[in-house]
Amino acid sequence: MIKIIYLLLCVLGFVLPYSQFVPFILEQGLDIKLFFEQLFANRISGFFGMDVIVSSLVFWIFVFLEGTRLKIQNLWVYIACNLLVGVSLGLPLFLFMRERQLEQQTETLGY
Repeated sequence: MIKIIYLLLCVLGFVLPYSQFVPFILEQGLDIKLFFEQLFANRISGFFGMDVIVSSLVFWIFVFLEGTRLKIQNLWVYIACNLLVGVSLGLPLFLFMRERQLEQQTETLGY
């Protein structure tokens, strides 16, 4: 059941951010300077921007530590998802794969 929730969150984590990003790209092109100007346009947007940046760093550490501990393959995929979309996709995708790995390890041990 939790895996289904993680997959649904992956979909939301992709669709919702890109529903805002795609119109920006269509209107402005890939204007990185404007992107960061708008991201930090005021204290509230700066608050959210800084929150996402710190959350991403925490996520990367979690992926490498937990992924290595559980021997999850291709850890770079979750970092790439984080960079291309955000924590909203990378985290639920990693948690989904983590659950799969835990289930496989449990089955291998015969529990």
